[in-house]
Amino acid sequence: MNLKAKTVTIDGISALFILLFVYAALTKVMDYQKFRIELGKSPLLNSYAKIIAITIPGIELLISLLIAIKQFQYYALYLAFSLMAVFSAYIVAILKFSPYVPCSCGGILQNMTWTQHLIFNMFFLGLGVAAILLYPKRPKNLL
Repeated sequence: MNLKAKTVTIDGISALFILLFVYAALTKVMDYQKFRIELGKSPLLNSYAKIIAITIPGIELLISLLIAIKQFQYYALYLAFSLMAVFSAYIVAILKFSPYVPCSCGGILQNMTWTQHLIFNMFFLGLGVAAILLYPKRPKNLL
């Protein structure tokens, strides 16, 4: 794959991550009470629901911003991949170990089953790996 094709692919994947994370963050913020209450129902997260409800949308928006800045894009793609891995691990843990499966997603994502959500996350994990591997020039430093 030539450099132009790599750049277009990476930019497309970056745009998808930005769209996903901004959309997810805004739906959580717009319906903050529901998001916090649903997190509180999670047997794995109930003790941390308040802090998670505040930090997750912030992290999603920060990663989106960093992906949009070319200087930080390579590292931000790692952060996006890592966040999706954490979300996926949470879904697996809930499905395997919890008798109650809370839904703390908003917008169109709340209409997915947990299995569909996991497949969706795996798709984005694959996109993250592809973007990282295709990245043509790894930055030597951030500044």
